[in-house]
Amino acid sequence: MPTNHLSNCTSPYLQQHADNPVAWYPWGEEALEKARQEDKPILLSIGYSACHWCHVMAHESFEDETTAALMNRLFINIKVDREERPDLDRVYQSAHQLLAQRPGGWPLTVFLTPDDQTPFFAGTYFPREPRHGLPAFCDILQNIANAYQQQRADILTQNKALIRAISQLDPVSGEQPVAIDSAPLETARQQLAAGFDETDGGFGSAPKFPHPSSLEQLLRHWAATGSSDPRSLYMVDFSLTRMAQGGINDQLAGGFCRYSVDNQWMIPHFEKMLYDNGPLLALYADLWQATSKPLFRETALNTARWVMEEMQSPEGGYYSSLDADSEGQEGRFYAWDKQEIEQLLDEDEYAHFSRYYGLDQAPNFEGRWHLHTYSDVATLNRELGSSSEQARQLLAQARQKLLQQRAKRVRPGRDEKILTTWNALMIKGMARAGRLLDEPELVHSARRAVDFIRQQLWRDQHLLVSYKDGQANLNGYLDDYANLIDALLELLQARWDSQLLTFAIELAEIMLERFEDREQGGFFFTSNDHESLIYRPKPFGDDSLPAGNGVAASVLTRLGHLLGEPRYLRAAERTLQCAWDQLKQIPHAHCALLQALDELINPTEVIILRGDTGAMQPWLKRANQHYAPRRMTFAITDSSSDLPEALALREPCGACVAYLCHGAHCEAPLEDFAAFEQALTPAEVAAGEGSQQFDGLVGSFKRFRE
Repeated sequence: MPTNHLSNCTSPYLQQHADNPVAWYPWGEEALEKARQEDKPILLSIGYSACHWCHVMAHESFEDETTAALMNRLFINIKVDREERPDLDRVYQSAHQLLAQRPGGWPLTVFLTPDDQTPFFAGTYFPREPRHGLPAFCDILQNIANAYQQQRADILTQNKALIRAISQLDPVSGEQPVAIDSAPLETARQQLAAGFDETDGGFGSAPKFPHPSSLEQLLRHWAATGSSDPRSLYMVDFSLTRMAQGGINDQLAGGFCRYSVDNQWMIPHFEKMLYDNGPLLALYADLWQATSKPLFRETALNTARWVMEEMQSPEGGYYSSLDADSEGQEGRFYAWDKQEIEQLLDEDEYAHFSRYYGLDQAPNFEGRWHLHTYSDVATLNRELGSSSEQARQLLAQARQKLLQQRAKRVRPGRDEKILTTWNALMIKGMARAGRLLDEPELVHSARRAVDFIRQQLWRDQHLLVSYKDGQANLNGYLDDYANLIDALLELLQARWDSQLLTFAIELAEIMLERFEDREQGGFFFTSNDHESLIYRPKPFGDDSLPAGNGVAASVLTRLGHLLGEPRYLRAAERTLQCAWDQLKQIPHAHCALLQALDELINPTEVIILRGDTGAMQPWLKRANQHYAPRRMTFAITDSSSDLPEALALREPCGACVAYLCHGAHCEAPLEDFAAFEQALTPAEVAAGEGSQQFDGLVGSFKRFRE
């Protein structure tokens, strides 16, 4: 079978469609020019390799000769990997929402006029045959082609209205700067609490997504208010406990799936995405630091080990995702027959394992069992007469045996492209977890990924988006720059390297030069040297990733305080001012921006340690002892060179010296460890008291749920 125009693309998603009978093109001038010359509308299909319904539509329609023939006759067909081209995805998802008056998703199916690529009809998944209230895809194709030929004037009028509407999606700053205050921080807490699931944790109802940004905001709110808000800590603790024990978390290998199809976190949509696991890894490490509960440390380490074993390439970068499907079925790789487990385990192992994971209950996944925690060690001790140590050992042995058996199965497909933004999220998670959990292997993993990005995805003062099979391509987006700066700041706290700070500053300067909206404030998603599209988005709200504007404002705030650079702080403040109306109305949808708001109002605490590596360790350990989200601590050795002026002025003195600053206010240098400890204590006592009060309130909140 002859391949189409996707055969030379590096994207695994596009390669999946390279043998379709559809005459697919990648997005580019060749396809756009062909559409103009032939006056054919463009059928734009956007998806990604781990998307289950993308596979369904491909099998039903794109692999069908009759459907493909109709597509080829009536349209110029373009396939886009939304993970490589989030710019196109953002533009046409926004258009879908305006045209269809409902949120989009994947696969996204959009029909564009050939002259200017303006969408005039949009939908998501369409079945081959009519069902569930959806028309057949072939009927859609014929009707759209007829409309394009017979209703050109109406389409032109609609397109003009759409362009006007889409251009008004982003906020516009007023003539006068607004006064920024802390009100959105408290409102966000109230909004998140209103959506909290009292029974199972998390927010809303099925499908249930982890929402790590929302949970992090609650944890930060608890730390800021100390003992006065233990309920915020409870919401985070309860949610992450249920997720860790649920089927959304791979109970054998670690790593979280995309979302749960039920309220109980039991059965997930089985794809595993790098961009979910990076923030969750950081959050579990933070919560362990805040509570010292072993479950959170264990979950963080299991997630990190899964990433290092299955998702880190030999070159150092992290792969993108694992597919939901294997052998043509979603979840097949993860589900178990009871008899198979009985044969693998001895009597004691099975007795504990079956009760713990509910094998003594009805199957929970298509007649089989997907592992979800139904019990606890204390109950096993009571029912089976084992000690806690024995029960944990038996469960660990059983999990290891099942993991070895599962390794013999056909694995889900792995998308091995390496994306800069997603790698940055994982680098941050690995660096933070490695620092807080004292696991140097995780920090080393993060550094390998940074080195990979610098070697393969940093060219001629430009970050590139994607790498695979030796090829790096596509001009970087705001998310690439902002998240990589964020990751570098986290890695520098785990292991100082002056070159990485220089790199972070370089990225910040480029972000200001190429992405900032100097008239209205904030940052565009695409750079000023990017391909021109029908709309240049400036997103402020979080979606599956933290909003690039929020991350940009946050890292510029932190860099501004670290380096004493007013330009960075002004750019961050102008971003908040531009987004202020949205931030006041629905702050819980802008958690990344809330972090920047918090640290502009309550300036970041910067601790610079100078001295010998060994002598600085107790000081560094003390600075990292408690959860302090507004704190950055950098241990810079005596021999470090090439420091910017603001850091070079913090000179070494004796075995170790600490410089403490809050925004523009700095304390006298501290050479005495006891004095250093005392200087940290006032900000940490309330948080410690809040943690103790939280344990006493768990019972009352459980009664409230009941």
